[in-house]
Amino acid sequence: MAKQGGNVVSAVRAAIAPVVENLGYSIWDLEYVKEGADYFLRVTIDSPNGITIDDCETVHRAIDPVLDEADPIEGAYHLEVSSPGIERDLRTDEHFQASAGERVEIRLFAPVDGAKVFAGTLLGLDEEKNVLLETETGEKALPREKIAAAKTLFDFDNEA
Repeated sequence: MAKQGGNVVSAVRAAIAPVVENLGYSIWDLEYVKEGADYFLRVTIDSPNGITIDDCETVHRAIDPVLDEADPIEGAYHLEVSSPGIERDLRTDEHFQASAGERVEIRLFAPVDGAKVFAGTLLGLDEEKNVLLETETGEKALPREKIAAAKTLFDFDNEA
């Protein structure tokens, strides 16, 4: 039975998470979006060893029949399976916790301390779910609800 609206992502996650995990991967993110006239279901996977195109193909082939059987989406859509990449978007509390210790850039909806963009080392989340960031000017606690976008930063100059 097909689901509507916000239920799609949770229904898809419930259907495919066991399959993805049994293959040795984790779901980093799920998105169901309309672009132009088309709908896209984007499944972003991760593993401690990184993700290759073969990993994406393996997961795609494994979850496609599960999605057909569960039928969580009404109508036609394109299924995409990918890796989160080197510079990954941080959208959930789990993303912020998993990326603690990494260099990040955070963009805010409105200025905090006169700035809308902060870069530094992600320290994690505090009890109030503020994102803790060590910047050149000291530690900042940025409220999650004020964050427009956040992503990890890869230092291409210091790549090993």
